[in-house]
Parts: sequence; structure tokens; C-alpha cells
Amino acid sequence: MRSRAVGEPRADVPELVLVQGMGVADYLMPGLGALGEWTRAHLVELPGFAGSGEPPHELTVAEFGDAVADWLAAQRLGPVVLAGHSSGTQVAAQAAVGHPDVHGVVLASPTIDPVARSPLRLLIRWRLDGRREPPGLSESHRPEWKRAGLPRMLHLARAHLDHRIEEPMTRFRVPLLVIRGRDDLISSSRWGRQLAALPATGEYVEVAGAHTFPWLDPKAWSEPMRRFATRLD
Repeated sequence: MRSRAVGEPRADVPELVLVQGMGVADYLMPGLGALGEWTRAHLVELPGFAGSGEPPHELTVAEFGDAVADWLAAQRLGPVVLAGHSSGTQVAAQAAVGHPDVHGVVLASPTIDPVARSPLRLLIRWRLDGRREPPGLSESHRPEWKRAGLPRMLHLARAHLDHRIEEPMTRFRVPLLVIRGRDDLISSSRWGRQLAALPATGEYVEVAGAHTFPWLDPKAWSEPMRRFATRLD
């Protein structure tokens, strides 16, 4: 698994580990840079996608979670905040459960909202949300989509539709922050608040933008995450 890191470790704040979105990772680099201004931040690329190697078979969300958990154990970073964006929230939720190094979890633009849990409904909402995204976002994804290929991307969508993020979240024993763009048409405000309320220590924050808000404004999630991370023991 390839990872990219920016920033420097600091004694007063945990390092941050960010899981890529659905089949794509490069769009998160500007947002990673903003996080690297106050800690060392890592972007983890999942097997079969972006710059990582091939998996032994097409993976489920739970298996992606195991891969991230194994990566964390191998890196020995100490206490971390584990974050995901979009479908990466489902993988991060799986990886976080019971992991001794995960001291907090951030779910940015979490998926998949129950109102979108069918291939057709998810496609419609993704297309509608795309009208609110800045120009150039889809074009930036194309090289990574091409690398993955259509069959793998279809499998990935099906795997995430079959997964219920609420299940691992009911087993969280660490603080949680949910961040949502106010104009997001894939993840609703109601559902984001419901997710934040699942653990006793959940917090919900809204920022400007649509589903992929960190691409347009890399600093949008930086301050909420910094505040969250500095409060952790």
C-alpha cells in the first residue's frame, strides 16, 4: 500500500491518517497539505487503487479496513486520528474498531446514506452533487479511474452499497467527528447528525461546499480537525 505524508510530527497533537475516497486519492492532496500545517498527515491508498499494488482478489469494505489496520500496526506511529473522506469513511470505520493506535475518528462526507442505498439512487445523487462541485474535479479523477478500470470500480461501488457504516460505529470507544458540506447531495445533514450521535462522544460540524468540499477549499476541514485532535488524550 502506498502512502504519502506531509508535515512534521508534533508532541502536542496526534498524527493524522486519511483514507482515500472511492477509487481516487489525488484530489485529497491539497486537503492533506492543509492538515500537514499542524501535524504530520498521511494519505493511505487502498490496494488496487491510486499508487498501491494489486490485491490478491477484489476486496470487501471489511477487508479494506483490515488492510488499513495492518498498515497502522506496521507504521508504529503511536496515537493517531484516523479519518476518511466519502467511501473512505466506511473503510476508516472498519479499521478503527478496537485498534489501539486510533484515539479518534473523523468521518468527512460519510457514505452511504440510507436514502442512496441502491445503485440507481446513488448514481442520481452523485450526478446531482456533481453540478455543485467545482469545474475540473471529474477530470482530475480520470487517470485513477482508468488505472482501476470499470469492472473494479463497479465492484467497489457494490461493496460499499452492501456495507453498513453504522455497524462498526456502534463499537467505537473513541471520540468521533463527522464533517459534512452544507451543499452535499450524497450525504444528508439528518444522517450525518444521526451518525455523530451513535457513540457517546460524537460531534457534528458543517462547512461550506458539496460532497468533495476539501478539493475546493483545502482548509475547510483543517480547523475542525485540529480542534478535535488537540482535545484528545
